[in-house]
Amino acid sequence: MKDLSRRSFLKTTGVGVAASLGAIAMPSSAASAPKFDKEADVIVVGLGGAGAATAITAADQGCDVIVIERQPAATLRSNTRMSGGIFHCPEKTGNKAALKEYAKAMFSGENIPGKLEGEQPEVSDGLAQAWADYTPGLLEWMKSQDPKFQGITTPGFKGAAFPNFPGAKDCGYQVYRSSYPDRIPADFNTRTYNGPKENASSGEAFWLCLDNGIKKRADKIKVDYETRGKELVTNDKGEVIGVIAEQNGKKVAYKARKGVVLCSGGYEYNKPMRQAFLEGPGVDGWAFYGTTFNEGDGIIMGQKVGAGLMKTGKAASRVIMPCPTVKHNDMKLGMITPAIGSGHAIVVNNYGKRYAAEHKITKDPSRYFFYKEAVKFDIDKLDYPNTPSWFVFDETLRKSKPLVGLGISTPGYGFVDYGAPDNSDAIKKGWIIKADTIEELGEKIKAKKENSGKMDPKVLAETVRKYNESCAAGKDEEFGRLKSTLQPVSDGPFYAVLVVAGGPNTKGGLAANAKREVLDWNLKPIPGLYAVGEIASALKFVYQGGGNLTECLVFGQVAGKEVAKQPNRS
Repeated sequence: MKDLSRRSFLKTTGVGVAASLGAIAMPSSAASAPKFDKEADVIVVGLGGAGAATAITAADQGCDVIVIERQPAATLRSNTRMSGGIFHCPEKTGNKAALKEYAKAMFSGENIPGKLEGEQPEVSDGLAQAWADYTPGLLEWMKSQDPKFQGITTPGFKGAAFPNFPGAKDCGYQVYRSSYPDRIPADFNTRTYNGPKENASSGEAFWLCLDNGIKKRADKIKVDYETRGKELVTNDKGEVIGVIAEQNGKKVAYKARKGVVLCSGGYEYNKPMRQAFLEGPGVDGWAFYGTTFNEGDGIIMGQKVGAGLMKTGKAASRVIMPCPTVKHNDMKLGMITPAIGSGHAIVVNNYGKRYAAEHKITKDPSRYFFYKEAVKFDIDKLDYPNTPSWFVFDETLRKSKPLVGLGISTPGYGFVDYGAPDNSDAIKKGWIIKADTIEELGEKIKAKKENSGKMDPKVLAETVRKYNESCAAGKDEEFGRLKSTLQPVSDGPFYAVLVVAGGPNTKGGLAANAKREVLDWNLKPIPGLYAVGEIASALKFVYQGGGNLTECLVFGQVAGKEVAKQPNRS
C-alpha cells in the first residue's frame, strides 16, 4: 500500500493523530505560557478560503494579521483550492427577506412546516441574516481582490437547489463557477493546478483570486507556512490570547492581541473523530476527496478550552469511489466521481439491488446528502446493506469519459494518479472490476472481502434486466430515475467499482454563533476565539453545492470585522 503519510508529508503533518489528541492535556494559561515569539492583532489558523477571507477583512479593518498554515507554500492544497470553485451570489434585486428565509431553511430547517426545533435554532436567525446581507455582494467582493476574476453561470449550477423552500421563489438565487478565462470547460477534467493564472478555473481560480487579495495586503498580512497550530493560550479570565504552534519540530508561541480565528477545516483524516462522529462504519465505510491535511486540529484545540460541538456528524457527501491503494492515516483517499448517475450504469447494494434513483447521487438537491442512503441500517439483518455500494456500468460508459474528475479533487492535485481518461489504467491497476457477463461480474464482486459474500449474481443479473426494460420503456417505475439518464447497461464487457459514503468534507464541528464566536456547551461565547468554514459550518440541515466556499466568504468577512472591533487583551 502506498501511504501518503510517508516522507513527503512528514514535514508538515507533525506528530500523529494519537499524539495530537493526547500530548497536551490542558491549554496554556497566561501563567504557564512560554514567552511569545510573535504577535499580531489577529492570529488566523489555516489558509483556505475561510482563513483568506478572514485575514483580508481584518486587515481592511486596520488590523495586522498573522496566518499560520501547516502546508508548504509551494504545494498548498486546501479544500478550497481543490474544489469545483462554485459559490452563491444572489441577484441584488432579489427579495432580501426571502433570501434570509431560504438561508434559514438550509442552515436549520426550522422554518419548514412540520420540522421540529431545527438543527441549530439558537443561532440560525443571525446566520441567515448574515447570508442575506453578504451573499448578493460576493462576486463584487471577489473582483475587488482581483479584477480579472470572473464568475461564470453554467447550466448545471444555477438558481435555488431547493425550489420549495421558504423564500426560494423570490430571493433571486444565483450560483457562479470561478474562472479567469471567459469560457471554462463543461466538466471538471481540465487540470490547472500550479498552471498559468489566465487559464485557471474552478477552485484553482477561486483560490488564486483570494491569494491575490492576500498578497496585495502584504504590509498587513503575514503568512507563516509549515506551521501547525497545536494549542490555544488563555489568560486568567479565560480569554483566548494566543496560539502555540509547531514549526520545524520546535514550538512557536503567537500572541493575539484581539483574537484567534480557527479556519483549519474539518476532521476528514482524523481516524478517532471519524469513528466517533460519522454514521455507520466511519473509517472503511467513508472516503473524502479533499485535502489530507484536514485532521481536526482546530476542533481539538477548541475543545481543550471548553468549546462545545454542533451536529458534528454532518458531512457534504454522497457516494464516491475510494482509491484502493492510496491512504493517509490508514484511511483511503476518495476521488470525486461525477460519472455516477450517468446512463449505461446503475448503483446496487451489497445484495445486487438498486435502492435509489441514481441521478440523485450527483444532481441537486440531493447530491450532497445522499450519503444518508449509503449508511442506512437494516434493523432486521443488523447490517448496512448499502455500505459499500457498487457502481455497475458497461463498455459504452467506460470508453466515453473518466469515472472521476481529473482536474480537481485528489486526482487533479496530485494525491492520486488515476491515469488515462478512458479508465483503462484504473482497470489495469485493479481499481475497476471487469467481466464478460453480468453474472461473472456478480461473482467477482462476491469474492471481494468488502462484500463478504453477500452478492447474488442472479439477483444482480435480474436487477440489470429490469433496469434495461425501464430504459426501453422510457420510464423507471421503481425509483423514478430521470428519463434523460435511462440508457441500458448492455454493451459488454461490464464493470463495477466499489463506492462508499463520502465527499469533499465534513461540516459539523465547533459550536459557533452568527458572529462566529466559538461557544461553550452552555452556548456562551469563549472570549477571543472564533471559527469559520468547515470547522463550524453554518450549513447544518441541507447543503447546496458551493455552500462551503460561500460561507468562507460570508463568515470570513463577519469574523474579520468582529474580531477587529475587540479591545486588546493581555
